[in-house]
Amino acid sequence: MINISVSQFPIKKITTTGKSEVDDALAVEEPLEIRLTYGPSDGRVQKSLSVTMRTPGHDRELALGFLFAEGIIKDNRDVVSIQNDERTNGSVVDIELHESIAPALSSLDRHFYTSSSCGVCGKTSLEAVRMALVFPPDIDHIQLSASLLYKLPALLRQRQEIFDQTGGLHASALFNLQGKLVLLREDVGRHNALDKLIGASIIKGCLPLNNHVLLLSGRISFELVQKAAMAGIRIVTAVGAPSSLALSLARENNMTLIGFLRDNRFNIYTGEQRIANEPLV
Repeated sequence: MINISVSQFPIKKITTTGKSEVDDALAVEEPLEIRLTYGPSDGRVQKSLSVTMRTPGHDRELALGFLFAEGIIKDNRDVVSIQNDERTNGSVVDIELHESIAPALSSLDRHFYTSSSCGVCGKTSLEAVRMALVFPPDIDHIQLSASLLYKLPALLRQRQEIFDQTGGLHASALFNLQGKLVLLREDVGRHNALDKLIGASIIKGCLPLNNHVLLLSGRISFELVQKAAMAGIRIVTAVGAPSSLALSLARENNMTLIGFLRDNRFNIYTGEQRIANEPLV
């Protein structure tokens, strides 16, 4: 079977002992356009919503996760059909909404603005997310042990098949509260990997994901916390650090935010109540 996520390229490998020519596996990065059809039966409208650079594979999940995170759909029942446009070699995903769904496309202005890294106002961003949440924060009694969290990065690493070949992909992984890996998605874009994971959860009918732990392979940005909050995730962990705005959003939404989860250590930035106290060794 051809792996559309990986491509082989000839390279020159340089070492202290000399130079050699070898084939190297690189993660594929290609554009994906998301097109939406919506409106009443006598006035259907088709609109191009987004073009994102992604690793091919799980494109429908990516599109669903993107629409959900942007507050355009609430679940799979809002969607009539979703398919790749084969005339474009799979570079376009068409999503048709039910006639009763009136998408708030103005939310996409926030997406493109924040994605451009142009200094978006934190207060404005937080307010936009607060208004869009499908699963508002609720009271829970989740308690996880540090020993369980220590194991998660290794479990993620064991299943990163494309990363093993290329070394160039981000991953988002979903674990249950017993530490079992239940879902993993990889992509050249960290936000795409999480959109794919959320999209797959929508298809499976698993939302909200309030009894799961999210593990990110890199840093924790505001946008990733926003997507996790939309999906009802209460515990976000990562091998890297969070940004200040990511921390603010997690705190406001009663989420647990953990960074630098590696080498049997981690930092708790907010939501300490969900991590059980354990004796020091």
